[in-house]
Amino acid sequence: NPSTINSGQSSQLTASGASTYSWSTGGNTASITVTPTSTTTYTVTGTSTAGCSNTATVQVTVNTFSCGDNLTVTHTAGSVAPVNKTVTYGTVSYINKCWITRNLGASNQASSATDTTEASAGWYWQFNRKQGYKHDGTNRTPNTTWISSIDESSDWLPANDPCTILLGTGWRIPTKTEWVNADNTGGWDNYTETYNSVLKLHAAGYLGYIGGSLYSRGSYGYYWSSTQNSSTNGWYLYFSSGNSSIKSANNKAYGFSVRCLRD
Repeated sequence: NPSTINSGQSSQLTASGASTYSWSTGGNTASITVTPTSTTTYTVTGTSTAGCSNTATVQVTVNTFSCGDNLTVTHTAGSVAPVNKTVTYGTVSYINKCWITRNLGASNQASSATDTTEASAGWYWQFNRKQGYKHDGTNRTPNTTWISSIDESSDWLPANDPCTILLGTGWRIPTKTEWVNADNTGGWDNYTETYNSVLKLHAAGYLGYIGGSLYSRGSYGYYWSSTQNSSTNGWYLYFSSGNSSIKSANNKAYGFSVRCLRD
């Protein structure tokens, strides 16, 4: 479950009704997690306490992917995705990378540079933290205690990268250099130009580092890179009606948008 996955994703297979289990992978537990690179059939043999055995098979279908294809992902609420949601992400090639064309967690692509809807904003993340946050303009989900200060000498670790976790192996948050290259290549000077680019970047706002409240949706865009500037600061892409540049946040505890790419 699921029986169909995108390349780089995993599926959990579960058997029941027996005392012991033997999988074709070599596993011997009731549930195993597999990450096949191509469509694969798995076999499990269950044996009862009386010594009776039965064998079953399950096929996990792997969707092949080429940049430009749609990428459909079912997000499950937990330690990364804040809510259950199935999203079909568009993808596009830009400066030798493959990018999704909406924010991570967004139900749809923004309709304008100043789109103020939650559906287009997607989710927000604090630097090097797995947990994403939805904000509908009034309430934040999950409404857990907000981390108001992050002080650690680390870039965004791959194990905490929501792009990798939610979209599959190979997807990741852009580095500072990749955002610099994107900004320079596009010659971006404002949010009209970021939105008119193939990436369709819009002003999704941010969550404040004190309390995690929503600010500036429809006015400013803040997109994390995976690169830190110091133990308390992280680099990000910023744009408004009159500016676009790479800046360093004065607190990694801000909740900014995430846009994913892969090599």
